[in-house]
Amino acid sequence: MNTGCRQHDVPRPAGPDLPARPANLIYELPSITDRLVLEQLFPQPQPVEVELGCGDASFLVAYAQRHPERNFLGVERLWGRLRKLDRKGRRGGLTNLRGVRLEAGYFLEWLLPPHAVSALHVYFPDPWPKTKHRRHRLINERFPAVARQALIRGGVVYLRTDDADYFAQMTAVFAAAPEFQPVATPPELAELLTDFEKDFRARGIETRRAAYRWE
Repeated sequence: MNTGCRQHDVPRPAGPDLPARPANLIYELPSITDRLVLEQLFPQPQPVEVELGCGDASFLVAYAQRHPERNFLGVERLWGRLRKLDRKGRRGGLTNLRGVRLEAGYFLEWLLPPHAVSALHVYFPDPWPKTKHRRHRLINERFPAVARQALIRGGVVYLRTDDADYFAQMTAVFAAAPEFQPVATPPELAELLTDFEKDFRARGIETRRAAYRWE
């Protein structure tokens, strides 16, 4: 399926000890039924972290800049937002960042290879506030099992939301999954804000955070 994304093309020249900079950070999926080979996305074999619903990638770009020893993959359904990831990442000269255009839940369950990801970041997913729509929430009763399928042992799921009801559901879902244990969000991670979070903070809206490690 053509998702409208263009595959990273011919790498640009780089220094002799540096990975080549891709001409495009948006990876065109060769298939929406076959699982990814993550080694084909990044020039360096490093631990991979995934943000499901990366928005305009403000958080992911900043985090990738701080951690060149890790690879980061942003999943986003909206093309305009994904193009911002591409622009920001290339402007920063990042070689450890890629974006994929697809629905986050489907990508997590069907395209990530098993036990290949060290962290999943899910920040301000759509809360679907109407009762009749809550079945569409990304963090639901099935999510821990699907996340465990993608994570390496010891991998962590990081969550943020401004919605109190959704946060209660998130914590209840993971409380019912004994294979996951609550852990603290590292201060360095907490201080990196998404654009949603910056807006909410300016309006005095609280961010609720949680993190769970697969033990």
